[in-house]
Amino acid sequence: MSLVGTGRERGPATIYTLPVAPISKAVILARGLGTRMRAADASAALDPSQSAAADRGLKAMIPIGRPFLDFLLSALADAGFTEVCLVVAPEHQEIRDYYQGVGLRRVRLHFAVQREARGTADAVLAVESFAAAEQFLVMNSDNYYPVACLRALRELDGPGLAAFDAAALLRQSNIPEERLRAFALLSLDAQDMLADIVEKPDPSRAIGPGTLISMNVWRFDSDIFAACRATSLSPRGEYELPRAVQEGVHAGRLRLRAIRCADAAVLDLSRRSDIAAVAARLQLVTAEL
Repeated sequence: MSLVGTGRERGPATIYTLPVAPISKAVILARGLGTRMRAADASAALDPSQSAAADRGLKAMIPIGRPFLDFLLSALADAGFTEVCLVVAPEHQEIRDYYQGVGLRRVRLHFAVQREARGTADAVLAVESFAAAEQFLVMNSDNYYPVACLRALRELDGPGLAAFDAAALLRQSNIPEERLRAFALLSLDAQDMLADIVEKPDPSRAIGPGTLISMNVWRFDSDIFAACRATSLSPRGEYELPRAVQEGVHAGRLRLRAIRCADAAVLDLSRRSDIAAVAARLQLVTAEL
């Protein structure tokens, strides 16, 4: 399919009758507690600075030559984004301090505070004023996404999400199969519109040909804020973004077009054991801010 559609298929949600200009705003969700990163792992060979960042659960600031977050900001800039908002915790002053001392030439950085770790849907509500009724990208702070996928979402003519081929992720990413089995499954209709998303599916399921996975990179319009406010608590006791999207799609309030990111790699930095592999993969990547 073409990466850019007409948008006229959006149904009961907002209908785009004219082309939408590429968006400029992106949001990085960096508020998480980092529980998995904090967990001890004797098999992970870390230097003292990496251990210290891992102990704090601050995944975005794990040093890989430079903070991991630098590579995410550089990828967003490469994709054409110029305004980036970090959702952080009140105690994340070190992120602010670091970027106050760095000359940012390609992106302008903003901060939004999520007071309590109540889940990713609640985190999105913290950026409503930053979005200012414009469409915007949302992504994780512990994943490095392909620039081509970020650019395709930026140039889409309405809300959407990246749909990653599970088999390609196994081949090209650092994500082991047992972990990938826990990622959200996507179901698309004949027009590649999102029909359903299953968060935390059965971990014993087979990953077969054509299995599509969400890696939590989205393009939203302002309809997402009502969906996040209306969403129910997940079984894990959080207000989760995939659940808000799922409920919004089922209710006809949200319509998202999938961008198929075939043969694409996503680097995952959620555990101490990921650090060495991610560092090796990013060794030849130059982060320009």
